[in-house]
Amino acid sequence: MEPLREIDPTHIGAHALLTRLGAGGMGQVYLGRSPGGRLVAVKVIRDEITGHPEALARFRREAETVRAVRSAYTANLIDASLESAPYWLATEYVAGPTLGHAVGRRGALPAETCRRLFAALAEGLASVHAYGVTHRDLKPQNVILGAQGPQLIDFGIARGVGATELTQDGQAPGTPGYTAPEVLVGDGAGAAADVFALGATLAYAATGRPPFGTGVAATVSYRAVHEPVDVAGVEPGLAALIEACVAKDPAARPDPAEVIRRCGVRDALVDDPVYVGLEALGEAVPLHEMRTQGPGLPYGYTPTRQVAGVPAQRRRTALLAAAGVALAVVGAVVVWNLPLGDRGGEGGRADGDGRSQSPAGPTPGGQPPAGQAPDVQSSPGAQSPGGPAASSPAGPPTYIRQTEPNLDDYNPIHGSCTRDAEEELGILDFQDSMPRGTDDPDLKAGKVRIGYRVKYALPDAPPFYVAVVVKPQHEVDENGRSTAVSDNRQLGFVAKARDLYEGDELEWKYVTYPDDFSMQLNGKTVKAPPLSQDPGGWTVVFRHATSDTEHKSFVCGGFDSGPQTG
Repeated sequence: MEPLREIDPTHIGAHALLTRLGAGGMGQVYLGRSPGGRLVAVKVIRDEITGHPEALARFRREAETVRAVRSAYTANLIDASLESAPYWLATEYVAGPTLGHAVGRRGALPAETCRRLFAALAEGLASVHAYGVTHRDLKPQNVILGAQGPQLIDFGIARGVGATELTQDGQAPGTPGYTAPEVLVGDGAGAAADVFALGATLAYAATGRPPFGTGVAATVSYRAVHEPVDVAGVEPGLAALIEACVAKDPAARPDPAEVIRRCGVRDALVDDPVYVGLEALGEAVPLHEMRTQGPGLPYGYTPTRQVAGVPAQRRRTALLAAAGVALAVVGAVVVWNLPLGDRGGEGGRADGDGRSQSPAGPTPGGQPPAGQAPDVQSSPGAQSPGGPAASSPAGPPTYIRQTEPNLDDYNPIHGSCTRDAEEELGILDFQDSMPRGTDDPDLKAGKVRIGYRVKYALPDAPPFYVAVVVKPQHEVDENGRSTAVSDNRQLGFVAKARDLYEGDELEWKYVTYPDDFSMQLNGKTVKAPPLSQDPGGWTVVFRHATSDTEHKSFVCGGFDSGPQTG
């Protein structure tokens, strides 16, 4: 969840908007409150596509699908406005994390938990299919782990019997890695395609890894059509069921009823202790409406996230002790502690997308230069008493060097990294800025300006060296040319580490790609190549460096360079 911004409406229809829940390809999703006090999820189509007939048709079909399907595994439609702008629909709000978020935070699930989840989702698909509807975009991000069991969400590209095919820019519907081979080659999407997506989703749950690896969409889709699913290390019986569901031939896949039978479930999913633990990874519903955008905040700034799993009083005490100031705390909204040697305070983890919330009011200190409007994120992190302190090197590191595979990887489709940070730090509102859209003027010019700072000053803080790493999708050779290796495990191109508290820490510190970046590869310094060499998703990582060889990521993000002309 994120607080509302100044650009957000306060009401949609009769519903008061409370927070942002997330964004999809067609619009923004808000948490709302109905006139009678019921919590609802309100999806509003983006203004820029309201004039696109195909997008409107898809949105209307989503509303019609949700209205038609009355299932224990889907959220019911509450209200909708489909005739004039703003176009929106409101459904029941289901509290809980997505499967993608939960596995990203916890890691792979035990085989028995996967079987129970497998059976529940198969039952959900059977219920949806009974209405003559195929989901067509089942994936971990579209499964909410609710208290009563999993819920299927986002029927934006669902298709009913007799419905016409709607695609975007000639692309197959769905998400690479979860879209069935027959859909990718243009043979249509039937109920068996949902079973394929179910198998791929459970492969992710059982391994914690994307079912067909990472890389550009075309590469992942090629693997889905021609290569086996990744079930390495999965219990053999569960692996066999997953492999059956993702068979290349749709006729060879089991139907949902057969999946349920093969799971052999004897106990309720909601009695599974691991599943119950996953529910706790969701965010608490905010108690008040919040509008934290105020004077001095750069446009696009995302304030500190609500902290899940840490009592509000404990978070508030830690915050005041670390910052030494009185802050107005609304509900459970806090900022993060900054580690000071062995005096690290308490904190909590934000959710997996790495954003956090700040207290309402003006931002002290500097802002990006006039005319810039970066999208700014605040880092997650936690440090409990007695935990590892943020140690400081004897002097500033030079350019950090690779000592192990770098697994940080930004997925431009999901808009998030594939794993949590290596190092959990309690940082007092660490903020970063970088391009968030392919229409950014710097991106179009082939440059990326990356900034960072802390929002609140702490006197006499010891050095905290930050190295910015930018990693393309493909590995490079000693001449800086992209190779065929799309599962990039190289460290990436690095800018020289700087002390976060150098000079005025409230002023933004900037590095520019490719100008300030290089890589040490086999004893040779390799200059950073232009963005045009490897268009698409680029990973940006902030690493805490205690020496040239000791460094861990604490914030991961990225950008989509899009097609380049330079």
